[in-house]
Amino acid sequence: MGRRKKIVQECERLMDNPEHIRNIAIAAHVDHGKTTLSDNLLAGAGMISQDTAGEQLAMDTKEDEQERGITIDAANVSMTHEYEDTNHLINLIDTPGHVDFGGDVTRAMRAVDGALVVVDAVEGAMPQTETVLRQALREGVKPTLFINKVDRLISELQEGPQEMQERLMSVIADVNELIRGMAENMDDIPDDWTVSVEDGTVGFGSALYKWGVSMPSMQRTGMDFGDIMELERNDKRQELHERTPLSDVVLDMVCEHFPNPVDAQPRRVPRIWRGDPDTDLAEGMQLVDEDGEVVFMVTDISMDPHAGEIATGRVFSGTLEKGQELYVSGTAGKNRIQSVGLFMGSEREEVDRVPAGNIASVTGLRDAIAGSTVSSVEMTPFESIEHISEPVITKSVEAQNMDDLPKLIETLQQVAKEDPTIQIEINEDTGEHLISGQGELHLEVITQRIQDNQGIPVITGEPIVVFREQPQEESREVEGQSPNRHNKFYITVEPLEQDIVDAIQLGEVSMDMPELERREALQEAGMDKDTSQNVEDIHRTNILIDDTKGIQHLNETMELVLEGLQEALDDGPLAAEPVQGSLFRLHDAKLHEDTIHRGPAQVIPAVRDAVHRALIDGEVRLLEPIQDVRIDVPSEHMGAASGEIQGRRGRVDDMYQEGDLMVVEGIAPVEEMIGFSSDIRSATEGRASWNTENAGFRVLVDNLQREKIMEIRERKGMKLELPQSIDYF
Repeated sequence: MGRRKKIVQECERLMDNPEHIRNIAIAAHVDHGKTTLSDNLLAGAGMISQDTAGEQLAMDTKEDEQERGITIDAANVSMTHEYEDTNHLINLIDTPGHVDFGGDVTRAMRAVDGALVVVDAVEGAMPQTETVLRQALREGVKPTLFINKVDRLISELQEGPQEMQERLMSVIADVNELIRGMAENMDDIPDDWTVSVEDGTVGFGSALYKWGVSMPSMQRTGMDFGDIMELERNDKRQELHERTPLSDVVLDMVCEHFPNPVDAQPRRVPRIWRGDPDTDLAEGMQLVDEDGEVVFMVTDISMDPHAGEIATGRVFSGTLEKGQELYVSGTAGKNRIQSVGLFMGSEREEVDRVPAGNIASVTGLRDAIAGSTVSSVEMTPFESIEHISEPVITKSVEAQNMDDLPKLIETLQQVAKEDPTIQIEINEDTGEHLISGQGELHLEVITQRIQDNQGIPVITGEPIVVFREQPQEESREVEGQSPNRHNKFYITVEPLEQDIVDAIQLGEVSMDMPELERREALQEAGMDKDTSQNVEDIHRTNILIDDTKGIQHLNETMELVLEGLQEALDDGPLAAEPVQGSLFRLHDAKLHEDTIHRGPAQVIPAVRDAVHRALIDGEVRLLEPIQDVRIDVPSEHMGAASGEIQGRRGRVDDMYQEGDLMVVEGIAPVEEMIGFSSDIRSATEGRASWNTENAGFRVLVDNLQREKIMEIRERKGMKLELPQSIDYF
């Protein structure tokens, strides 16, 4: 019997005992060593050879991941580990670190109960470390810390025991500060989730050289930092690995400190599901009942050339079996499961059944998308997975040969299904297809995969940056009139406070919530009581308040009013870019007695007209997306590095020394950052390392407003003169 078969059988045996299951994700900043660490864990579990671990990057299963040396897709693997004489089943997800693929991290956190956060000992906690911690805590996932690349402190930086201890303690303090800040408002976390060496929730080591230590492992093996430094300095890394193997240290930490599904689900279910807590279904999920109704949350969709579409996700209750017919939230009818399985890295092993508390892969759910709730009875779906950042950059994609067009459209729809952070707009009239994503690399990877995997030669346009429109002040009351002059709407607009916008973006406020809960959340974010009681609609980050009193026929017309509002907000008055962060008030309306005279053809244009007029009166401006930029560079190149930010309409906010490098921090517009990587390399002779992170939108400076608006209008084929009333540029 093959080794893999044995592991699969052992996994199947352990699946039924949720107390011995751990569902975990490895998350970190880019290049801090997640995939190398995953290799060690796979080798420790006997799934790949010890000799190639760390270089094989087994979890980077796609060719382009191996070529680029970064993780692009979250990869799943199930393995076993013996801890305190009991075998445990560990379902692990290795997540990407690059900011462009942050959506994969958010989705992975929904499936797991624990997050192993990896931090580079030399670089310390970086911007993306903060983001992955926030993603974990928002989903109620418990963190532990592994400080990687400790060998660099010993061999490269030649640090003594005292310096090294101080550096490691400061990394732990930084991470704890982040956790404390984020967990402050979380009432459902029972105890303190900060990490500490004494508790054993912090590990140290080197994933490349396969050794690791933690307080419990030092007590067990008798190794201390003095011995480690001696062996590391004398190049006895093999001996170091044999005496204190990394995989044992990390997997012991996982088994001891991460909650099992029985502990985690009673806490996590109320956080991610807003259904009735007193039903049998809710009880089944809280108790991880494998005999209950099936509840499966899809967190990832991938394509297999042989098996077709594979949905991966977490089984919260019941047992998945081949041939079951299940409901998929938001779609009609049922889907039949063709097979269920476990992931072993790039391979998928089919099994007979997967009970509650596990991470499973399923084929046959053709209607499912990432974020779907799949169940044996119709139920309230799980909360949608809120992605922190939104698309900021767009490219057009066209098929070189017209014959490939149907196949390209099908592929683009598949791409949007696999990765919800990608937005696809297919224009049937012009044959142009627009892909919007998190950054240049994100779009580059997607278009390359369309060419390589589907064999469709495509032509891509220059990257286009996504702008937004927002009013800057409160408008007067404006009137919108229907084409037949029988219906009138009176509307004002004002900018929405940033705290309320943030609450909407983070999913803390939405129209799906019970009204009372929504009202409380809005008041908490700073909205006054009267306004929060009249919220009629939330579209993107815009809110409509109904301030009317007793208007006849308004109730039956309201649906058309919302349609007109949404249409007007998707195409703002300046350059047909989406409007954001606005609060609209409907003060009054005059409606025709006769239904036939207040149909869609009358109401929608009237509302659209009123919304655009109000925005213009509120001095609507274009907003451009900006990024936080951090550059680490030797001090002699510091001037060149800060010049690169300032020369791109950016500003430098801070410069400080960290170790032997200078750190330059600032912000710059996304549009100006296109092509940044090659420029910064040549400016600093290739010695700079940098990273960027989306930082929302800011108002474009006034002297560029008109020029940019005209440029966008021309690209979209719109009229080149602005409405008469826009006279403030």
